[in-house]
Amino acid sequence: MAGEVNLRATLARPYLAATTTPQVIYALLEVQPTAVVAQVRMPVNVCFVLDRSGSMKGEKIERVRQATSMAVDRLDTQDIAAVVIFDHRTEVLVPAGPVNDRRAFKERVARIRDAGGTKIAPALEKALVEIQKDRRGAIRRLVLLTDGQTENEDECLRRAEDAGRLGVPVTALGVGKDWNEDLLIEMANRSGGTADYIARPDEITEYFQNTVQKAQNAVIQNTNLSLRLVTGVTPRAVWQVTPLINNLGYKPISDRDVSVPLGELETGQGRTLLVELLVDPRPAGSYRVGQVEIVYDVPALGLTGGKSKVDLLLTFTADQGQLSQVNPGVMNIVEKVSAFKLQTRALQDLSQGDVQGATQKLKSAVTRLLSQGELDLAETMQQEITNLEQNGQLSSEGQKTIKFQGRKTVRLSDIDLPKE
Repeated sequence: MAGEVNLRATLARPYLAATTTPQVIYALLEVQPTAVVAQVRMPVNVCFVLDRSGSMKGEKIERVRQATSMAVDRLDTQDIAAVVIFDHRTEVLVPAGPVNDRRAFKERVARIRDAGGTKIAPALEKALVEIQKDRRGAIRRLVLLTDGQTENEDECLRRAEDAGRLGVPVTALGVGKDWNEDLLIEMANRSGGTADYIARPDEITEYFQNTVQKAQNAVIQNTNLSLRLVTGVTPRAVWQVTPLINNLGYKPISDRDVSVPLGELETGQGRTLLVELLVDPRPAGSYRVGQVEIVYDVPALGLTGGKSKVDLLLTFTADQGQLSQVNPGVMNIVEKVSAFKLQTRALQDLSQGDVQGATQKLKSAVTRLLSQGELDLAETMQQEITNLEQNGQLSSEGQKTIKFQGRKTVRLSDIDLPKE
């Protein structure tokens, strides 16, 4: 079988000047599962690890109960689910097993009550034990939700590394303003998962359901991108732009060839990447400057080693009319990645005590965000610039918003590029 994944490359500028100096080019790569796998649904093995400490009292704990019950409604008998709850103690509320009796599952969840302090690491350890009970090859997920600071952060990171080795990505969710976002981000990174900020308790349900849905849609597995470049073309960066902006880095295969592991691809979303290359000068003419190849598996269809390829073609010219041609969609995404870089560097400056440097970079980021129509994030950032100028620090909520929302500025509607 073939055609499970579409691969498309679009250059920000299809024409480069025939000059004597190297030039930077940007290529947008769209990696999208096709209709061939659209109806395939993967079984999932998910464990919800839920904070029930005293600070969760009220709406937060009620929303957690509702969200967990509604997430279970998306599962059926081919799926495995478990619930671990924690304060300063840990309890396996629902042991891992097939979702045969939703009513009994929900009755246990409804009994969750707030009490005690916050100790995450033992809960993660028990959750991994539960997840490992099933060995049928289902898509594994650990969903952690907390609202507070925890003891033994180093132990949390070790458990996250354990999760990564076991192929269990951690979806680390913080609700409210009093949790350590740097810890949750690092836990997600070490496990191969994601972290996010839930500003309001009424958003918990959407996050839980999305996590389950995304796992069910992860039908393309073990995806790897290879970029093979000709002499005189050098890789500079590979950025993921959807579903979240992230610097993927790359592994050199040779001087000009690089490999980027992409892991899972979801039906209905796929992955979009922005590749930055440095191209040496060339005489006027059209050239093949590289080739992109995707290799992947589709376990549900018994497919191993599926492939899709596309060439990168570039024209050098002295024609000013051609040189003025740009793809506005790709250039907009380049600008969004640039804004994200500024935000990241501003936070780095601030962590090193350089308030002035952080302020200037945030001001530049606001300008870019406004030009892109990202008004809400720009407004939040402007408020935080005022906080920096007046108090020398960011608010807890503002810092979390900048760290998490800044990664979500590229949307699927931005990738609706004209067909070549």
